[in-house]
Amino acid sequence: MVAIPIRLRGETLPVTTELLDRYNVQGPRYTSYPTAPEWTEDVGPAEYRAAAERANASGAPVSLYVHLPFCDEQCWFCGCFMKVVPKPERKGEGREEIAGYLGDVHREIDRLAGEVDRGRPVVQAHWGGGTPTYLTPSQAGELAQHLFSAFTLAPGAEVSVEVDPRVTTPAHLETLFKAGFNRVSMGVQDFDPTVQELVNRIQPFEMTRDLVTAARSIGYESVNLDLIYGLPGQRLEGFEESIQKILSLRPDRLALYSYAHVPWLKRPQRVLAAHLPEGTEKFRIFVAGIERFVEAGYEYIGMDHFALPHDEIVTAQKNRTLTRNFQGYSTHGGCDLYGLGVSAIGQVHDTYVQNTKDYGAYHRAAAEGVTSTVRGRRLTQDDVLRRAVITKLLCHTVLVPAEIEKEFSLASFDETFASAIAALPAFEADGFVTRENGEIRVTALGRIFIRNVAMLFDAYLSQKAPDAPKIFSRTL
Repeated sequence: MVAIPIRLRGETLPVTTELLDRYNVQGPRYTSYPTAPEWTEDVGPAEYRAAAERANASGAPVSLYVHLPFCDEQCWFCGCFMKVVPKPERKGEGREEIAGYLGDVHREIDRLAGEVDRGRPVVQAHWGGGTPTYLTPSQAGELAQHLFSAFTLAPGAEVSVEVDPRVTTPAHLETLFKAGFNRVSMGVQDFDPTVQELVNRIQPFEMTRDLVTAARSIGYESVNLDLIYGLPGQRLEGFEESIQKILSLRPDRLALYSYAHVPWLKRPQRVLAAHLPEGTEKFRIFVAGIERFVEAGYEYIGMDHFALPHDEIVTAQKNRTLTRNFQGYSTHGGCDLYGLGVSAIGQVHDTYVQNTKDYGAYHRAAAEGVTSTVRGRRLTQDDVLRRAVITKLLCHTVLVPAEIEKEFSLASFDETFASAIAALPAFEADGFVTRENGEIRVTALGRIFIRNVAMLFDAYLSQKAPDAPKIFSRTL
C-alpha cells in the first residue's frame, strides 16, 4: 500500500493505492438519472408530444441544446457523437452535407418553436458537438439568429458554445457574441506535443492563448478550458507544465476530466491502449491538477470541476441551487431541456428523450415537421426522488434527510434508502462523508470520490448482474 497524499490549503487528504483499487470502479457521471443505459425505445414521438404538453402546462423556463456533430478530423480519445467531413478548402460532398444538415436543424427549430409556449423564457442555451465552430461564421450567425428569434431569450440568459481553437477564428467569436453568446468553452486536453501527437490533436499553446485573448477582448463573460488526464503518453512532469500554461490564461472555469477509455463503444480509441497511464500514475496526474488549481485560487466544485471564486457556479453551490444536466454542472435548475440535432438529448418535464443518430431518419423527420425521438425514459416517482438525492450530493455535497422527507412526503429517509444508509459507515471510515447535526456531508476527500458516494443511491446499479456488459467508464 502506497500513500498518495493530496495537499489542499494546509490540509492533507489521505489517499492510498488500496483506496484507489477499491473505489476506482465503473460508474455513471449522473448527467441524468436514470442513466442512459436504462432508457428504452418505448419512448417515441407520441410520448415526447405528451411530455411537451405537460411541460407547457408547467410553465417552466427553457434550456436549448443544439448538437453540431461535424469535425475537421478524428481525435482518437473522443467519446462524442461526431462526424468527420472534408476540410474547408476541399470542394464536394462534405460542405454540402453540412449545409443539408443545417437545413434540417433550421426546420427542427421551426417545429419546436411551434410546440413551446412563447411565454416560457429561454434562460440557457448551449451549442455542442462535434465542433460547432466548424461551421463558417456566416452559417453560425444565421443559425443563432434563427434560434434566438424563434424563442423568448431571457435577459441575462447563459448562452455558451464549445469551440476548437484549431478551427475557430476571431470572426467566429465576434459573430456569435453579436448573436447573444456570452460564454465560450475550449478544449485543450494537454499541451504536451508528444501527447497531442498520440491523440491526433495538434494544438500549440499559442493557438489557445490567442483565442482566449480574442474572446476576452470581444467581451465574453466567461472563458472555460477543458483538460483530460489519463491520455496516452502523459507524464506527471509534462502535465504540470500544461497546468502552468493553463493558469497563465486564468480561465473562469476549469474542467479536468478523466479520460474515459471505452473502446468497446468508441472504436477510434482502440489505437490508444498501448500508451495509457493507469492506476497510481494516472491518479498522480489528477492530484497535481487539484493541488495546483486550488493553490491558484480556484474553488474545487467536485468531481472534475473548478471555478474562480467570482463565478456564479461557486455562488450556486454555496446557495445550494447548483444542478446538473447533460452539459454537466448548471446554475439553471428547474428548466426543461430541449435538444435539437441528430442524437440530441432532452429532458422535457418528467421524460428524457433522445433524437435518432441516423442522419437519414433525422432528415426525414425534419422534412415532415415531426420529432425524431427514438428512445428515452419517463421517470417514476422513485426516479424523481433518487435523481433529487443524487443531484444534491453531486452539486451541494450535502444531504439533509429531513428536507428530503418534507419535500417528498417520506415517512423516513433512512428506511427509504436503507441499503445506502447501511453502506455509509464504510464511507465514513474512509473519510468520504460525515454524519452529524442531521446531515450527510461529503468531505474534501469525498469530493474526489463523490461519484462512488452517489452510486449508493442508484437503484439500478444494484440490479445489474456481476457479469453484465461494460457500460460506464471508471470513476477516477
